[in-house]
Amino acid sequence: MPDRINDRPMTRRHEGRTAVITGAAGGIGRAYAVRLAAEGAAVAVLDRADGAAVVKEIHDAGGRAIAVHVDLTDAASVAAAQEEVAEQLGAADILVNNAGIYPNQPFESITFEQWRAVFTLNVDALFHTAKAFVPGMRERGWGRIVNMTSNSVGMVIPGFSHYVSSKMAAIGLTRGLATDLADAGITVNAIAPSLVRTATTEAGPAELFEMVPQLQAIRRVQVPEDLTGMLSFLVSDAAAFVTGQTLFVDGGLIRS
Repeated sequence: MPDRINDRPMTRRHEGRTAVITGAAGGIGRAYAVRLAAEGAAVAVLDRADGAAVVKEIHDAGGRAIAVHVDLTDAASVAAAQEEVAEQLGAADILVNNAGIYPNQPFESITFEQWRAVFTLNVDALFHTAKAFVPGMRERGWGRIVNMTSNSVGMVIPGFSHYVSSKMAAIGLTRGLATDLADAGITVNAIAPSLVRTATTEAGPAELFEMVPQLQAIRRVQVPEDLTGMLSFLVSDAAAFVTGQTLFVDGGLIRS
């Protein structure tokens, strides 16, 4: 786990906080977990996959983390995960909804079951985690929620109708929660990346890695670490007056 960014030492800005990150066994979620742990947070790696490797990486660097197996599409499983986090790390201060799926297929071939599968993980799971973790944040009068959306909501690529629809819904939920939870000292924001190189995205259409960077102002493929600075800011005290926003961290593809 790195302790420096761009040759500058990391701060311990999240010391004493407990962060819950979904889909953190690999990819973007892993990068988030490593960054927040390096900055002092105790991290719960929530995933249906085995998060032991990420936990070991954090432990080896002197951080604190646990892996919690969870089915984010099931409210009872998420509630059980919340109890496990509270028992082992304390009540969650930070919730990062990173888990998601992004199948690519023409609209005509999408069945309703496939449509619902995308919404069940990309949207319904955000509802389940908020219901589970918000009460503790409200009780303490402080909380940070970050939902992952996508810059595809601003420039749709063919074959992603269900994915883009779900990510627009995530933005709507972000704005709604920001409004409903502000009185409790809880901020809610969304991060919209470009196409990020991970083991999962590399299994998709290879031509996207050639096409997408050419549309960005910064013409290289995005990697998970490009997102960690924005996340660290949004879940910090420095972002106390930032809520209901969707931040495009995409190399300037969406120039709004």
